[in-house]
Amino acid sequence: MTMVRQTKQRAAVIEVLQASRAHPDAAQVHAQVREKLPSVSLGTVYRALDALVRDGMVTPIERVGQATRYDYRREGDDHHHAVCRTCGAIFDVPVSSVPPIPHAHLPAGFQVTDVRLEFMGVCPSCARN
Repeated sequence: MTMVRQTKQRAAVIEVLQASRAHPDAAQVHAQVREKLPSVSLGTVYRALDALVRDGMVTPIERVGQATRYDYRREGDDHHHAVCRTCGAIFDVPVSSVPPIPHAHLPAGFQVTDVRLEFMGVCPSCARN
């Protein structure tokens, strides 16, 4: 893993992502970073997020037709996601609660380097409405 050059803008982006479990999009990250660094541009936040994704510190959560959301990768907190199709809320699902990788069904010699599993549905709040 190549470490990105640390700048005060990237440090502020990391701080916002570390403090959030809501999987914010770039605009939400930008709004929070601007509270500390009022002159930071949205472009700078996007570049910081791209660098953090390339470095493996942040995972993008991409949904067709929606803004990409970002998840800070905490050491030892491997998880998948459950996404509400109605409100867009994203919830963490611990890896330990998901069945193992079906290695027997993968091509011989295939090396799994990453798994991203998403459960799509309707959250309890939206189901009540």
